[in-house]
Amino acid sequence: MANSASRLIRTLVAAIRDQGWWVLVVVSLIGAGLWGFAELADEIEDGETHEFDRAVMLAMQGGPQWLDLVARDITSLGGTAVLVLLTVAALGYLLLVRKWSAAIFVAVSIVGGTLISTALKHIFDRPRPDVVPHAVEVTSASFPSGHAMLAMTTFLTLGAVLAEVQPTRSSRVYLISWAVLLALLVGTSRVYLGVHWPTDVLAGWCVGSAWALLCGSVALWLQRRGIIEAARPG
Repeated sequence: MANSASRLIRTLVAAIRDQGWWVLVVVSLIGAGLWGFAELADEIEDGETHEFDRAVMLAMQGGPQWLDLVARDITSLGGTAVLVLLTVAALGYLLLVRKWSAAIFVAVSIVGGTLISTALKHIFDRPRPDVVPHAVEVTSASFPSGHAMLAMTTFLTLGAVLAEVQPTRSSRVYLISWAVLLALLVGTSRVYLGVHWPTDVLAGWCVGSAWALLCGSVALWLQRRGIIEAARPG
C-alpha cells in the first residue's frame, strides 16, 4: 500500500513538473466537483437537505411577471433543442475548417455528458419538487438537474472551442466567463420556475463542470501530442 501511494505521488509530481501546475489545479477542481456531487447525493438520501431546499424555493417565489417571462426564456437555453442546435453549429464550424478530430471529441464530450445525466437520473430517481406549482412542463426525474448539468457541460465545451481561436488571454477569459454565467443562469431559472430543488441544480453544476474540465484536459493533452488538431499555434 505504501509503495503504491509513493508511486502515485511520484507520478503526480512528474506530471506537474512536465505539464505545469495547471495539472494540479485541474485535478483539484475535478475532484472538488465529484466530491461535491457525492456529498449532495449522500445528504439527499439521508433527507438532510429538505429544509434547505424548501426554504430556498419559497424564498425565490413571488417575483414580478416580467421576471417569470425572463426565467422561461433563460431556462430554454438549457433545453435539448437549443443545446443540440448550438452543438451542431459548432461541429459544422469545426468540420468546415477541417478540424476533424476536434469535432469528434466535442461530439463525444457532449453526448457523453448527456448519457451521464440520463444515467444519474435513473439511478437516483428523485421526485420533482411539490412545494410550488411548476411553471414549465417536466417529465424526467429531478436529481441531478439535466438543464444545469448539460448547460454547464455544453457551454463550457463550446466556450473552450471558441476561446482556442482567440489571440489574447482577456478574450479567452471573457468567453469562458460568459459560458459559466449562462450555465449558472440556466440552473437558477430551474429553481425559480419550481421544477428543481436547489440541490438538484448544485449537483448538476458539480458533475457537469467536472466532466467538462475532464474532457477539456484530455483534449489539451491530445493536442500537445498531435492527436487532436490545435485551433491556434502554441
